[in-house]
Amino acid sequence: MKTRIFTVPNQLTFVRLAFLPFFVMAIKYDRYTIALGILILAGLSDGLDGLLARNLNQRTPLGAYLDPIADKLLLSSSYFVLALKGKIGWWLAILVLGRDVLLLIACAVILLVVGYRPFPPSIWGKATTFFEIVLIVMALVLTIWHPDALWIARELCGYCVATFVIISGLHYSFVVSRQLHVETPTVQ
Repeated sequence: MKTRIFTVPNQLTFVRLAFLPFFVMAIKYDRYTIALGILILAGLSDGLDGLLARNLNQRTPLGAYLDPIADKLLLSSSYFVLALKGKIGWWLAILVLGRDVLLLIACAVILLVVGYRPFPPSIWGKATTFFEIVLIVMALVLTIWHPDALWIARELCGYCVATFVIISGLHYSFVVSRQLHVETPTVQ
């Protein structure tokens, strides 16, 4: 059992979780170049752990839980600390964090009511994650180098994040409702 917990992909996920406090501290203390480097390393380790899990046949239940948790913790903390430092708007951070909290609640409700059900990401959720990551990178790059052309792109990306957060939130709400409706046993 130990070997299935400490697979190489799971170890990379643990490393990504270990990056989190350093990433937050780098932003807190205005070390944006370090924060961007940590974010890039975290992204590379995320891609590598998925690739290794598939190619080495080392997919584990622990990895299936930890990988998305590590991703969500990094994204959520990014939005929180960047809003705290005034690099993104609070309205957007609250929208992103609110959706994540609602998703966690929805997963908990499904787990409690009908038991474990796979909750795979939708195309809307993947698009949301993509734009969330791009916005974090843009916010960090703008803080480090100040390229004027990127300001408009960052603003547009922020609105894309908001749009996809709303669309994916509504989509997941529909999926959760359907799963609860179909799977809930009726009392006669």
